[in-house]
Amino acid sequence: MDYLLETSTCSLLMAHAPHVVARLASLSDDDDYVFTCTIVTGEILFGIERLPTGRRRQSLKNQIVNLFAGLPCFAVPEEAADYYAQMKTRAEQQGTPLSDNDLWIAATAMTLNAILVTSDLDFQRIFGFGLQLEDWTS
Repeated sequence: MDYLLETSTCSLLMAHAPHVVARLASLSDDDDYVFTCTIVTGEILFGIERLPTGRRRQSLKNQIVNLFAGLPCFAVPEEAADYYAQMKTRAEQQGTPLSDNDLWIAATAMTLNAILVTSDLDFQRIFGFGLQLEDWTS
């Protein structure tokens, strides 16, 4: 299986959340591929940049460098644009708009045929496209 780690999951890994760390450790090196995408990286870096200069900000920068050193990061594939446009249109028609970043992350997972690992409930509002979700927090 392929797993795209979303922002909430990467944040939980940085915080060493036991269920998330254990689930990641349980994956098979031979059969499972875990990665993230540039949108997720950007969201995390933005969150850190917003913090005041100091010990906490530096600690989080160090944690994210360590996490991303061992986690492949893919650019958004060109083919994701089709999924993005369709999902955004449907969400707006249903009156349940989602953030553009969430839509691009979901579109990337769809294009790469990956399970989106997230604890963000907003992704559950994307249906009808075959988006696979897993929450590793429980």
